[in-house]
Amino acid sequence: MATIKTKKAPETTEVAEESALNELFIDELKDIYWAEKHLTKALEKMAKNATSDELRQALEQHITETENQVTRLESVFESIDEKATAKKCEAMAGLIKEGEEIMSDTEKGSLTRDAGIISAAQKAEHYEIASYGTLKTLAQTLGYTEAVELLDATLQEEKNTDSLLTQIAEAGINSSAKSEKE
Repeated sequence: MATIKTKKAPETTEVAEESALNELFIDELKDIYWAEKHLTKALEKMAKNATSDELRQALEQHITETENQVTRLESVFESIDEKATAKKCEAMAGLIKEGEEIMSDTEKGSLTRDAGIISAAQKAEHYEIASYGTLKTLAQTLGYTEAVELLDATLQEEKNTDSLLTQIAEAGINSSAKSEKE
């Protein structure tokens, strides 16, 4: 009968730094670092294309938050003695491309475009929520207390932005867009 070998959780930071889980954590950090940097540019395009002042302001506020999140990620890298480097995030690249397609496929100045912008922005938010939730959990497992706090701060901002976008959509953009003709 074969015996199953189990690995104990890392007892020290030194062991954690050498683990495959730590490598995954760093890889995921690089991924979201790229995503945040590129999302900033995409949010700027969305804000410029938004018809609703409320949506434009929400996006502009989130641009500022996203810039701060990039800085916070750099602090996470620093807290684990890693250089902040980005690795292309294929998921975010696809979400950004989809957002651009929505804007090009909808009429400029229409509330339907705003509804599409909200859709694209929320898809990106949901990806970020999943990423930051995973990163926070990995950081907890690895014993990276400072990283946990930093990642949790960003996770809460992403959840708040998602909620705000839902409120904007439900407060009138979606119902007003419903009456627009193609």
